[in-house]
Amino acid sequence: MSELERWETRFSAPGYLFGNRPNTFLARQADRLRPGMKALSVADGDGRNGVWLAEHGLDVHSVDFSPTALAKAEALAKERGVTIRTEQADLLQGWDWPVDAYDVLVGIFMQFAPPAERAAIFNGMKQALKQGGLLLIEGYGPKQLEYGTGGPKKLDQLYTRDLLMEFFGEFSELSIEEYDEEVDEGAGHVGMSALIDLVARK
Repeated sequence: MSELERWETRFSAPGYLFGNRPNTFLARQADRLRPGMKALSVADGDGRNGVWLAEHGLDVHSVDFSPTALAKAEALAKERGVTIRTEQADLLQGWDWPVDAYDVLVGIFMQFAPPAERAAIFNGMKQALKQGGLLLIEGYGPKQLEYGTGGPKKLDQLYTRDLLMEFFGEFSELSIEEYDEEVDEGAGHVGMSALIDLVARK
């Protein structure tokens, strides 16, 4: 089974794989957001985060690998009375990242990439964010392998403070938090989890 087929199968199940409510970390950043901001939600899946951003008045570009996920994201946006722009993109094969295009860039649990491809994605994210733009990232840390409640099963796809500092250490207002917390996000992410959050400005 190809990677596309695997994700298509996961997103084809009834309902929303990761639920239809926003990621908890993202929701905690609501006071940093302003209507009219241009936002990119990377690997947005079936839309819970992109739609939530649109509900807060942001101009949202939602990118994902899976056409089925994007169709669900569009349906959720319609149900909620907002509009998002969706685009199918294979980030592992190299997407044409725009330059200085977004006020907000969101990457929630986008840990499908091996180290080399992840480096290209992180660099693309930096390129796409405007000067002064807000970067919001949440992922799983290495201890997640013990919990097994979601995320990749490979250590080199998990995040550490040193990894995030390597790529984003030059950003301002940089905050990185590591903690364990119960997660309840659809069938995809459920249970005690080892989380790492980054909030920063370019």
